[in-house]
Amino acid sequence: MTTHRPPARGGEQRKADVLRRLIEDEDAWVSTASRNGETCLVPLSFLWHDGALVMTTRAANPTAVNVAETGRATLALGHTRDVVLIEARAEALANDALPAATGDAFAAKLNWDTRGRPQWCFLLCRPRTIRAWREANELAGRLLMEDGAWLV
Repeated sequence: MTTHRPPARGGEQRKADVLRRLIEDEDAWVSTASRNGETCLVPLSFLWHDGALVMTTRAANPTAVNVAETGRATLALGHTRDVVLIEARAEALANDALPAATGDAFAAKLNWDTRGRPQWCFLLCRPRTIRAWREANELAGRLLMEDGAWLV
């Protein structure tokens, strides 16, 4: 049985598809690790705003603790046949440290607002690398961003 696979997308099309996902998608898998290597993988809702993925979680959750300790997170969007993989610099912000416009945009997109709840914090994840591919024919050229700068 032969499976028809579409031709590989060029870099500009992949970038456009990644940006569409960042704007339209609501959820991402977020992976963090503690300093001693204990890993944590959770789904979090996000807003793409000013070049960062903005998420909220309880400040005591391992994801927030790991981000505060290491400043790193890896995020995945899409499914196994349409992958966007992001390695990010990450920071945890107290709810009152998030700019009002960002909090308003987050609440508007996701219909959820944790501001004013001191046990919660916001995570800002700024991409350092972004890779995107669908099938084996897109493995070459999957690196779209490196050191925080688009390559395409």
